[in-house]
Amino acid sequence: MSLPQNAAAAVSTGAPAGAAASSPESLERELAQLFVDALNLETTAAEIDVTAPLFGDGLGLDSIDILEVALEISHRYGFQLRSDDENNHKIFQSLRSLAAHVAQHRTK
Repeated sequence: MSLPQNAAAAVSTGAPAGAAASSPESLERELAQLFVDALNLETTAAEIDVTAPLFGDGLGLDSIDILEVALEISHRYGFQLRSDDENNHKIFQSLRSLAAHVAQHRTK
């Protein structure tokens, strides 16, 4: 039995499976789809501007939406987004900034 290519690369590099072959753009697309699915957005993942603000005029999310997203991220990527993190404003500025944070902290 052989490992999937990205899992084999993760084993050889010590990186988490899924993170080995993940580009910033592919992680942004994954997160955009996570937003659509978790929040039942009436838009497609491809229509989400990864540089637009998550709150206000961008996606128009509120704190409850972010809690839903944070829960999904913790399940999928294996780390907790904490409400008391002093960098939350920066982390949740846009989908791109969130993807960068996930890439840096993910364990799976």
